[in-house]
Amino acid sequence: MLRAWFASALWKRVLLAMICGVIVGSVLGENAVALKWIGDLFIRAIKMLVIPLIFFSLVSGMTAVGDIGRLGSVGGRALLVFMSTALIAVTLGMGLATVFQPGVGLSITLPVDTAIPPAPDQSLIEMITALVPDNPVMAMAQGAVLPVIIFSVLLGMAILASGEEGAPIARAMNAGSVVMQKMTIFVMELAPFGVFALIAWVSGTFGFEALIPLSKLVALNYAGCAIILAIVYPLILRLIARLPVVDFYRGIIDAQAVAFSTASSNAALPVTLRCVERNLGVSHAVASFTVALGATINMNGTAMYLGVIALFGAQAYGIELTAISYALIALTATLGAIGAAGVPGSGLVMMSLVLSSIGVPLETIAFVAGINHILDMARTMTNVSGDAVVAVAVGRMSGEIDVEEYVSADDI
Repeated sequence: MLRAWFASALWKRVLLAMICGVIVGSVLGENAVALKWIGDLFIRAIKMLVIPLIFFSLVSGMTAVGDIGRLGSVGGRALLVFMSTALIAVTLGMGLATVFQPGVGLSITLPVDTAIPPAPDQSLIEMITALVPDNPVMAMAQGAVLPVIIFSVLLGMAILASGEEGAPIARAMNAGSVVMQKMTIFVMELAPFGVFALIAWVSGTFGFEALIPLSKLVALNYAGCAIILAIVYPLILRLIARLPVVDFYRGIIDAQAVAFSTASSNAALPVTLRCVERNLGVSHAVASFTVALGATINMNGTAMYLGVIALFGAQAYGIELTAISYALIALTATLGAIGAAGVPGSGLVMMSLVLSSIGVPLETIAFVAGINHILDMARTMTNVSGDAVVAVAVGRMSGEIDVEEYVSADDI
């Protein structure tokens, strides 16, 4: 029986674990919190992989490109798709909130001990300056993903520019990337158990009662994510990548399951990278670069949600928005989504940036803080799916994808 369990596809085991988690959580209720430590252990194990995986994969991917000019082409295409989809997502969020008006007539009493995240205390100049690490080793130790990405990109460029003299380091980086991917496979065998515990905890702790006062907001969040997954991403796959949509979702289902259960793009990063390379046939050079970069700056689900929340707060407090207000929401939500860390709850902090730009009270954040994890789950799955979509699109445009391996994703 144990052999049959491990012989079945990972996504099937994860899906079964999710179903069992919902059932067990519904039965145990709040007592399901006793299972949460199993999920926390899984998240810690997978987060352990994030920084070394980003470092080795990004440097290895850049050196595999073989030419700085070609690297610029890949990076430019990725950034163009990232920014375009983020703007589409935030516009979609504002559109949904304008039509369905989730904040109109809302009356909620805030808990006495409600903590409201403060607005970011860094100026734009300070945020840009902090992207360059004064100590890359410390940045790795602190888990600062963006500075690690900056250092990795510079190191990869330096290795490429060094030619034959940099070849030994390039081989070492490639070996490190292979080792980290093997380690990811080991850790991912824990996924069904971690997903089961996390889904049981969410189902038992929140239940449907928590969704009633803010049901319209929850529905809009999930509807927005569904539109992105069912329309926006398939359009990119069909029009830009010219590849079938069903095979894509078959190939990425493992990463979606981990993203949904953990609500963390960083936690799902190792799985996403594995799915994009192994299941979707994207070359190591393109996959490692776009997925690692996308896990930090490609947050379409978050951008859509920030657009919804901004209008939700304005409607709840009766604040009239102008055309300039909508433009500010689009700009700050896009930048906020890019700056949001790929961890649970980071959207709450970025929310303060968007709300303060249009004069909406930060108390709006407290309205959704209690159900934020439920909202995070769908947004994170959307974010992670977007990383894979961009990797496939860039791989197709660059001729760096094995189409036969992509269309055989249903055989995994």
